[in-house]
Amino acid sequence: MDYNNKRSKDLSTLRDIQIAKLAFIGASIATLGDGIGAVAAALALEALENPIDDERSSNQAPQMKQIETTQHQLDYFINELIQIRESINRVI
Repeated sequence: MDYNNKRSKDLSTLRDIQIAKLAFIGASIATLGDGIGAVAAALALEALENPIDDERSSNQAPQMKQIETTQHQLDYFINELIQIRESINRVI
């Protein structure tokens, strides 16, 4: 009887750990989604505030810097999603 009780508690604990891991993964994905949404909103706001015209097209250095920064942020988010996917594969 003691063996069955211990096994039942172990299975319950394992299930609780898996549930907690999935909750963490879900929260991480939601947070990354919010970050990507914030980057997109910032880009949209900047595009509305600073429309491209012929006079400014000669001064593209600041815009290129912004594009590079955005690309680095997106690369970071993509790497985070890859790590989350790997965590999911370990849980399953």
